[in-house]
Amino acid sequence: MPAELADELVAIRRDIHMHPELGNHEIRTTGLVRERLEREGLKPRLLPGGTGLICDILPVSSGGPGGTGEARPEGSRPMLALRADLDALPIPDTKSVAYRSTIPGRAHACGHDVHTTIVLGAGIVLARMARRGLLPHPVRLLFQPAEEVLPGGAQDALEAGVLEGVGRILAVHCDPRVETGRIGLRTGPITSACDRLEISLSGPGGHTARPHLTTDLVTAAARLVTDVPALLARRVDTRAGLALTWGRLQTGHAPNVIPQVAELSGTIRCLDIDAWREAPDLVHAAVDEVAGMYRAKSELRYFRGVPPVVNEPGSSALLGEAMAVRLGAGSVEPTEQSLGGEDFSWYLEHVPGAMARLGVRPPGEAGAVPHDIHQGDFDVDENAITVGVELFTAAVILDAEER
Repeated sequence: MPAELADELVAIRRDIHMHPELGNHEIRTTGLVRERLEREGLKPRLLPGGTGLICDILPVSSGGPGGTGEARPEGSRPMLALRADLDALPIPDTKSVAYRSTIPGRAHACGHDVHTTIVLGAGIVLARMARRGLLPHPVRLLFQPAEEVLPGGAQDALEAGVLEGVGRILAVHCDPRVETGRIGLRTGPITSACDRLEISLSGPGGHTARPHLTTDLVTAAARLVTDVPALLARRVDTRAGLALTWGRLQTGHAPNVIPQVAELSGTIRCLDIDAWREAPDLVHAAVDEVAGMYRAKSELRYFRGVPPVVNEPGSSALLGEAMAVRLGAGSVEPTEQSLGGEDFSWYLEHVPGAMARLGVRPPGEAGAVPHDIHQGDFDVDENAITVGVELFTAAVILDAEER
C-alpha cells in the first residue's frame, strides 16, 4: 500500500473518530465514505435507511469497465464481501489526544472507526487493481449501520439484500489484547450470543414493620438477582456458557416503605447456539418460579439480540493464510471465544464467513494495561489500519485462487 494512502487513511480514521455518530444516525460518516469511494471512480449505493452503503468492485472480465461499482453482471462468480460497522457508543471520550471526540457523550470506543477505514482502504486498493486488470473476482464493500443497537443493523442490511450475489463474507474486530501486526483467529464460535431482558415486579407495598402483610418486593428483587442465574446454571449444560448478568436494579424511595414496583434489567450471554435458542423459555420459567415464592407479580420482556459468530473453517483458514502471506506464519495466533456479542453473526446464518481479531496494541506494551473496548480511553495503534487493508486485499486474491 502506498505511503500516501496509509497517511490518508490515518487522517480519515481520525476524522471519523472526532465525529462519532450513534446507530442509524451515521449520516456524516456514510457521506465521508461515499465521497471517497466516488473519488476512486466507484458507485456506492446507500442502504434504504439512509445510513450505511454497499459498493461493488468488478474486474474487467465481469463485463464492467473495472471497478465501477455497478451491480455485478448476471452469471458472474459469487462475490467476496468485506464488512465494516459505522456506529459509535454513547459514552464520553476521556483521552487527551488531538483527535478526541468533538461530540459530548459519544465516542468510537469499540474501533468501528478503524473497521470502516480498513474496508474503505481495501476498497481503494481493489478499485485501483480493477482498473489495471488485476482484480481476480467481484468484491462487495459493506458499510453497515447500528451494530451496537440490538438486534443489530445487520438484520436491516440483510432485508435490503446486501448478500445477494455474495458467496463469502469477512470482517475484523479490533482487539487491544493482540499486538499490532498480528491477528487472533479461531474456527467455530468466536463470540457469544447476546440478548437483553427487562423485568418488572409489582405488589401492594406497605410498611417495613409488617412485611408479612404485603409483598416484600425488595427481597423478591434481591432473590431474583441471585437465584435466577443460579437456577439457569443448573438447567443448562455448563459447557453452553449461559450467563445472566444484571446491569440495573431500581426500587424504593424510603427506608421504612416497602415499594410497589421493582425493575431489573440485564443481558443473557451464551456460547452455544442451541442453548441460546432455549434461553427465553428457561429465563421465563426461572423468573416466574422465584417471583412466585415471594408472591410478586412479574412481567418479563425478553429482547432477542444476536447469535454467536461462528467462523466457517474455510473462511477462517483464508484469513489465516492471507495474514501469513503478508506478515508470516507467526502473525496468526489462536484466540478464545469471547462473551461479547456481534451482529456479524446474522450474515453467517446465510453465507460462510469469518471474523478475525485485529491486533491494535502497540508493540512493546505487552505488560501494560490495555485500553479495553467500550471504555472512554480506548485507542489503537494506527499502524493496524495498514495491516487490515493488506489482510483483506490478500484474502481477495487468495479467495479467487481457491475458488
